[in-house]
Amino acid sequence: MSIKSFFLEYGEKVPGYDVLVVNEREARAAAGILGMLGTLVIFVGIGYNHIIVARVYLAFLWFDFLMRVINPRYVPSLLLAKFVVRNQRPEYVGAAQKRFAWAIGWMISFPMVYWFVLHWDITFYKVLVCVLCITLMFLESAFSICVGCWLYKLFTKKDPEHCPGGVCEVQKRDPIQIFSPIQKFIAAATFAALLTGTYLFLAKVNSLTFFGQFLHELVLTDEQLKIEKEEEYQRMIEREFGDDDDDE
Repeated sequence: MSIKSFFLEYGEKVPGYDVLVVNEREARAAAGILGMLGTLVIFVGIGYNHIIVARVYLAFLWFDFLMRVINPRYVPSLLLAKFVVRNQRPEYVGAAQKRFAWAIGWMISFPMVYWFVLHWDITFYKVLVCVLCITLMFLESAFSICVGCWLYKLFTKKDPEHCPGGVCEVQKRDPIQIFSPIQKFIAAATFAALLTGTYLFLAKVNSLTFFGQFLHELVLTDEQLKIEKEEEYQRMIEREFGDDDDDE
């Protein structure tokens, strides 16, 4: 391969496709690998209080997405994914919109590298950027939802060809894709239960970390926080002076 083709030919030529494409199965598997590693990094960082794993992962993430923007043939995570799904039938999608989506991922990685690799300064809002990145990778790996591909159409005003799952083409849903009233109720109830359970956990469980405490305070109203602090103050008074009262 020449240097010119390395930088200018983005994607693969496949018979039957009039645009350059990439294998969506490899892209989804790579997103799953990076998302799983990112989740493990968060747990290791919190559980073991080691920042080196986060720094190494985020530096690798930045480089991985840089290579995706330049040429997807030599991306470390995509090559690992290629090995994992090597026996599966390829699903070809347009390379242009995937490149745009990966460029967005690369740009998201810049502030993370600055905050956590070059200058370690962790705050809740900065962690949310990492959560956003993991969420985007989860959507791609689990549901084949490419948010960047949708933004590509929005910003370029072009109709991309061969999107993941065929979402770019106008299509009629098959009967199996249509919700019955009972299915709608079950899906809505499940979603509501997940939200309620998450809220109750954050609002009621006492956290032992600053991050958990921040989440706890985030879901409460000012009035609830005021009541909680007053109750905590009363408990502190009882602990300090309760024994003296008993001795008397």
